This record gives sequence, C-alpha cells and structure tokens, in this order.
Amino acid sequence: MTVLVLALLAGAVIGLALGALGGGGSVLAVPALIYLLGFTPAAATTASLIIVTATSLTALYAHTRDGHVAWKTGALFAAAGIVPAFLAGAVAGRLPQAVLTAAFAVIAALAALRMLRPSAAEPPHRIRPGKAAGTGAGLGAVTGLLGVGGGFLAVPALVSVLGLRMRQAVGTSLLVITVNSLAALAARTGTGTGLHWEVIGPFTGAAILGAWDGKRLATKISGTTLQKIFAGVLLAVAVFMLVDVIV
Repeated sequence: MTVLVLALLAGAVIGLALGALGGGGSVLAVPALIYLLGFTPAAATTASLIIVTATSLTALYAHTRDGHVAWKTGALFAAAGIVPAFLAGAVAGRLPQAVLTAAFAVIAALAALRMLRPSAAEPPHRIRPGKAAGTGAGLGAVTGLLGVGGGFLAVPALVSVLGLRMRQAVGTSLLVITVNSLAALAARTGTGTGLHWEVIGPFTGAAILGAWDGKRLATKISGTTLQKIFAGVLLAVAVFMLVDVIV
C-alpha cells in the first residue's frame, strides 16, 4: 500500500509540472522511480518514457483545445530528434547504472539552472533551420538516453530558435516530447525487464490527472513562481543523486 501511495503522489507532482510548465516533470520521474519505488536506473528510464508519453499526450490535447500548439513547427522540430532518440534509446540499456545516474543528475542540475534564468524578452526575427535541426536532434538524444521528455530544453529552444511565444511554446513542446518519447520507447522494445506495471499504471494515471490540474494552476499562479519552486526541488534532487553516485 505504501508503494502505491508513493506512486500516486509522485505521479501527481510530475503531471502537475508537465501541465503547468510544458516540461520538467519528467526529470523528477526517474529519481522518483529509483529512490522511492525501487526501480533500477535502466528500468526507471524506460518506465519514465511510458509515463511521460501518456501524460504528454493528455496535456497536448488540453493545449490543442486552446489553440496553443504550432503543429507544423513542432512536427519539424520533433522530426529532427526521432533518429537520435531511437539510437540513444538502444544504447541506454548497455550503459553502467552509475553512468546513467550521474548523467541524469547533471542534466537535472542544468535543467534547474535553466529554469532559474530569465526567459528571453523577444523571439528572433529569423529562424535558422540548421540551428533548429541541431537543437531538435540534441533534444531527441537526451530523451532516448535518459528517459526524460526534454520539455525543459524544448520550451526555451522553441522560443529562442523558432520564435514561438511562450504560451505556444509550452503547448508545442508537448508534441515534441511525445514524438521523442515514442521513438525512444520503440528502441527499447523487448527490454521491459524490471518494469513493475502495478506501479507504473497508478503512477501514470495520477500524472495524467495532475496534468489537467497543472494546466488550471498555470492560469492562477505566475509561470515564474512555478518555475522557481520546481527548479529548487529539481536542484536538490540532482545534488542528492550526484552524492549517491560518488559515495
């Protein structure tokens, strides 16, 4: 029963972040699965992709209803990440667990620091296709290797590289997250050893419900405040994971 409660609570928090910020919640999914629910790092990254895919699809639907998804732009950005996500997903299962944990902790710390930085005031006047493709490919690789959706990278990239407004970038990032996560999952087909579906199911359900609440929360609390709170939690988790690997 304790494991079930932890899964529900962790899923709700992650869904809340995804719905409110368009990303970032999945960065907490992996440490929650490892340290709270007893998954191995490899199994946690795979389970995280399942959770993130389902939750992102739900949040994407909610943002689509409000007209906040740039489908063509998002599809082009996501397409650049499909192959890197697939290849990185295939490699991830062969890496030592300590390497996966350390790499994840570094990415989580960078995500937290990025959230604490002020957003660019104005988007660029001209989109650079090469930079957009490179950013999309890098995002796909991170998703495939570490099992994170990459929304914390996608949102600022969609604003600064592709010129989307913040609200539209949040919605469009969910499309990118979904595509990249599906590609990474395809690479991991048949590697479901260690996955506890009795935990993943409730975790995913709570995350989906949390995503709806997160979208509503975003209309009541400023995005800056939400980001600062989430970044603080994320930074603490990253430090804990690094210390765990070193010690």
